[in-house]
Amino acid sequence: MKELNLKEILENTSDLNIQKKVWYVAIIGRPNAWKSTFINSLIWEKISITTNVPQTTRKRVLAIYNDTDSQIIFFDTPGIHKSEKDFNKKINDVAINSFKDSEIILYFIDSTREGWEEENYIRNILEMVNKPIIKVYTKTDLEAKINIPDNENIVKISSIEKTGFSELLEKIKTHLRVWPLFFPEEYYTKQDIYFRISEIIREKAFLHTKEELPHSIYIKVEEIEESDDLLKIVAYIYTETESQKYIVVWKWWTLISKIWKEARIELEQIFEKKVFLALRAKSHKNWRKNENLIKQILN
Repeated sequence: MKELNLKEILENTSDLNIQKKVWYVAIIGRPNAWKSTFINSLIWEKISITTNVPQTTRKRVLAIYNDTDSQIIFFDTPGIHKSEKDFNKKINDVAINSFKDSEIILYFIDSTREGWEEENYIRNILEMVNKPIIKVYTKTDLEAKINIPDNENIVKISSIEKTGFSELLEKIKTHLRVWPLFFPEEYYTKQDIYFRISEIIREKAFLHTKEELPHSIYIKVEEIEESDDLLKIVAYIYTETESQKYIVVWKWWTLISKIWKEARIELEQIFEKKVFLALRAKSHKNWRKNENLIKQILN
């Protein structure tokens, strides 16, 4: 996969002379409101990783939706949550800062969970935003635990059954301006290959470490060598302590092997070629207190 080069796009594509309804849309909500699941279902590609671990999404992920009359650029953002931890506050900032770059905000509300304090926290933030806000109630294929108001500014969707998507897209389009395309129509994301690979590995690590240590993990892809039929990757799973590294490497014996195997299989499906993945574990003491590293991870 070639890294998306915006200068090259501007110089070498005629797509950008086409005019459609175009602009940026931010998706915000609590953790596990299925923001990423919606993006993957809408685009028909694995854009954002998904797990049942809260705050799986750490940085803003850009997904590009194209149809006959629009190009909608979605920001998939981390789940907004109340926390006194510096790292979690910075994750919240990633989501909140996406407001200023967006024309519209989609506020995702999980219909299967009571709102309580977290929803009030988000509503208080949105009261200070002077932009169109569309409330999107998710997981409507499941039993609702809250009352869903009947309002023209509300859409109910199921990302599993793909219901409500057309209605949501039409509501978004009413707020968009006609503009030259920002990206060629064949593009569906702006992720580079290093980020995409690291996210797939992190997803598998989160799934297998569950509640025990996922947020103590970050992934770094050190080296990529690509040919027509083979992708060679050297990557590291970093933990905060040596004892956490022990969990990744030795506990349950095959843990890192499971992460390696599942990541390699999915990467082969994404890139449509054989993948050689060298995956190792290292400790990086107290990395969540390293300001420079956090900037690299979240930006």
